[in-house]
Amino acid sequence: MSKFPEGKGFAFSVFDDTDSSMVANVSPVYRFLSQLGFRTTKSVWPLPTVRGGRIGGSTLQEPEYLAFVKALQRDGFEIALHNVQNHDAPRDTVKHGIEEFQRLIGAPPRLHANHSYNRDNIYWGAARLSRITSKLWYNAATRFRRGHMFEGHLPASNYFWGDVCRENITYVRNFVFDEINLERIHSTLPYHDPSKPFVNYWFSSCEGGNVHKLCETLCTRNQERLEAEGGVCIVYTHFAAGFCEHGNLSPVFVELMRQLATRNGWFVPVSELLDYLRKQQANSVISRRELAEIERHWLLHKLRVGHS
Repeated sequence: MSKFPEGKGFAFSVFDDTDSSMVANVSPVYRFLSQLGFRTTKSVWPLPTVRGGRIGGSTLQEPEYLAFVKALQRDGFEIALHNVQNHDAPRDTVKHGIEEFQRLIGAPPRLHANHSYNRDNIYWGAARLSRITSKLWYNAATRFRRGHMFEGHLPASNYFWGDVCRENITYVRNFVFDEINLERIHSTLPYHDPSKPFVNYWFSSCEGGNVHKLCETLCTRNQERLEAEGGVCIVYTHFAAGFCEHGNLSPVFVELMRQLATRNGWFVPVSELLDYLRKQQANSVISRRELAEIERHWLLHKLRVGHS
């Protein structure tokens, strides 16, 4: 008997980071995914781009882009948050951004992923980690440059919005792994970490930061293994990062996604998948032992690739 709905043999979704996203460079990707039957998750910025911010892109304040995003939503794609703007946002700005998201999309965001080095990032940098030794390894790997950059979870900070996050957002993305089946890493997914009370549930994802990395993760051999293991794959990617050049989709990406679409997968947005997985768990509170092992695995990956 299948462990997924509709007799499906494995689960697959994508969280698309909105960095550098514009209608021209991502709409062909989504049109292609829709035609194949995939329904995934796209993040957005609800507030205007801030000049001088780290990485730009279109926002919900631009009519053409808003119309594109709302069309995706009507077609069954999920809309998520990638901070409220591409630059540091104090508490009042964050609250305004979430209100704008709700006004324009029709409901508050259920998923969130921190953006780059935004000061309002929540539990980011060394604060992602729970053990002192893990924090030390992280700070050494980043040469202590990011030790005190992120304040979204600190109540004394002007950038604090932890209570707003807990009230509105169900899932927050944390670790990324060079692995197609997250169940090889997690026995608890999604998970709650009591040491980080402002996040309801965390989820991990699979490496896919640009078109080349996503295609490496979704190579035919890995697809076969994901299907054979009946696993769970949530790819974290940037569809603006090389998937569509001059109006043409990457042929390797096209071929791999066509292969995946023929397999007996459950292709749903990220929060729908996480809701289902959470209901299957007797307890979503992660053990200290499992969390320590996950952090160790991620730190080794980070030392190899230097990001995520």
